[in-house]
Amino acid sequence: METILVTAYIMVWPLLTAIVLAVLTRGVIKDYRSARKDGTTVV
Repeated sequence: METILVTAYIMVWPLLTAIVLAVLTRGVIKDYRSARKDGTTVV
């Protein structure tokens, strides 16, 4: 039982990291498209 809990705990971190990366990537892409539409730069 303890092994299953430790394995689940370890497997959660890559999942959370992937979710955060996806949210950040989505935001950057949205900002990039908006800036390109307005004719400005992102930075």
